[in-house]
Amino acid sequence: MKKVAFYTLGCRVNTYETEAIAETFIKHDYELVEFDEFADVYVVNTCTVTNIGDKKSRQMLRRAKRINPESCVVAVGCYVQVAPEEVEKLEDVDIIIGTKDKGKIIELVEEFERNKRKIKHVENVMSIRQFEELEIDEYQDKTRAFLKIQDGCDRFCSYCLIPFARGPVRSRKPENILKEVEKLASNGYKEIILSGIHVASYGKDLKDIDLVDVIEMIQKVDGIERIRIGSVDPTFFSEDKINRLKNIEKFCPHFHLSLQSGCDETLKRMNRHYTTEEYKIVVENLRKTFEDVSITTDIIVGFPGETDDEFAKTYEFLSKINLSKMHIFKYSPRRGTKAAEMKEQVKESIKENRSHKLIELDKKLEEEFINKFIGKTMDVLFEEYNDGYYWGYTKNYIRVGTSFNKDLSGQIFNVKILESRENKAIGRVEMEVK
Repeated sequence: MKKVAFYTLGCRVNTYETEAIAETFIKHDYELVEFDEFADVYVVNTCTVTNIGDKKSRQMLRRAKRINPESCVVAVGCYVQVAPEEVEKLEDVDIIIGTKDKGKIIELVEEFERNKRKIKHVENVMSIRQFEELEIDEYQDKTRAFLKIQDGCDRFCSYCLIPFARGPVRSRKPENILKEVEKLASNGYKEIILSGIHVASYGKDLKDIDLVDVIEMIQKVDGIERIRIGSVDPTFFSEDKINRLKNIEKFCPHFHLSLQSGCDETLKRMNRHYTTEEYKIVVENLRKTFEDVSITTDIIVGFPGETDDEFAKTYEFLSKINLSKMHIFKYSPRRGTKAAEMKEQVKESIKENRSHKLIELDKKLEEEFINKFIGKTMDVLFEEYNDGYYWGYTKNYIRVGTSFNKDLSGQIFNVKILESRENKAIGRVEMEVK
């Protein structure tokens, strides 16, 4: 039996696509092994959001060939799509595939094994109009399943290459979404995480359907206990959509609202389509509507032209709005974007300093958020065991650990939160949720 190994960089969509590709190999009688083990085929699903993503992608491709010089090494995904010539020059790579036709990977591997010649399969994604189906029957994670329902982006933020890597918005047909959800439910999955490159755009290319319609549809599937959504643009959340979501019992009150900056001048240069005041109104509406709501975000520091005054506005805005978690990124110039050509690029030392300040603020805000739930009893879907604790997540995405005398994995229990420890919660099991 031939062996195949995978390494995934980047977002949840990449995670989903890797799972689907892995399943294709398994169905063709390959054995799935860890990436640092000897394999016949290595697949690296690349990321190009930052320069670090590009660099890491190259490192993993080289590492694969060192483990087995006779292996077939496949580079696939966003980095390949935006820099095909650069990836093609890497001696350690045998097959390069962009973000289209990932489902053809087996036949391309078979072609390489016959001819032993490098294969380049990168097409123009800007002309694609159809969602590429990559179904998954069996996930490695037995509790939560990422479900890709959308691809592409038409926002063209000035710092981002993703629209060029993924092409225009394409939505998965609702009947195909429902079919996969039902299959996942029958295999014991309790939580579905709806993912996409710009998931709020779901339905833009279809007729009379949007993201909330899909959530309402999944709500009716027996066996699915939770529905969660990935990162969503704040402009999506009209009062009507918020009220509809409130009536979906299985919907998780956890919203990842991408902000990027707390300064309107910076947001304008980023080509973001909202102001800080509009963002604040959405946050307030969500807090009024959902009990125990968790709102998380992404922040970029050191964007071109970000002055000390602009950063101070961001820091003040974040201090006042009290989000439950922030992911802090230092701006990384991407060749081919408008931001990379902007004057007044910020020094790395300044980015580092600003990043450190926001990371410290994030630790404080996250601890304050978790502390609000000490003494409360919350539903926790347990996933794994390590360091003497079973770990899982509440509906509002607090990581909770508990010690127990039987395996809790894949089950939902009522847990009383007893303490906060290193921005995680520790609790005591009260009873199983039937």
